[in-house]
Amino acid sequence: MSSGNDHDAGFEPATGDGPLPPGPADRRAASVRTAFEGLLQIRRLTNAGRQDPEGVPAEWELRRAVRAVALALEADGRSPSAVDASGQRVASGYRVQAGEAPGTVRVEWLGPPGSGAAHEEEAELTRCAAALGRLGWTALLYRGPRRRRFLEVES
Repeated sequence: MSSGNDHDAGFEPATGDGPLPPGPADRRAASVRTAFEGLLQIRRLTNAGRQDPEGVPAEWELRRAVRAVALALEADGRSPSAVDASGQRVASGYRVQAGEAPGTVRVEWLGPPGSGAAHEEEAELTRCAAALGRLGWTALLYRGPRRRRFLEVES
């Protein structure tokens, strides 16, 4: 039976390549908290033999690394970038996508033209790396084409 709420359609963490999350911010924050608590529960159950089961990505996350990294960043309070219907960037924030090497994820800090995102990227990506590091991900800061920085994330 469907009640028409967000849980019926399934929760999707913001990757920074879609529209701004719809609905009230407090409802989105509650959905993020619920999804993140679910991720931590999966870690506790599947990493039960480890000293810190919540401190290591679960096998489930490794198979869905882009989704897991996006959820970790959103749960930490990092802001996602966003695009409008025409594909134009309308908000500054992180963008998560599959990395070049299998099993890696790339995190960039992007924004609309003139937003200053390029000047914020080192500090913001450092914050992203710290958040991911607390969750057992390895996030290394690199400088790519046009001297723009990005994180390469892996388990």
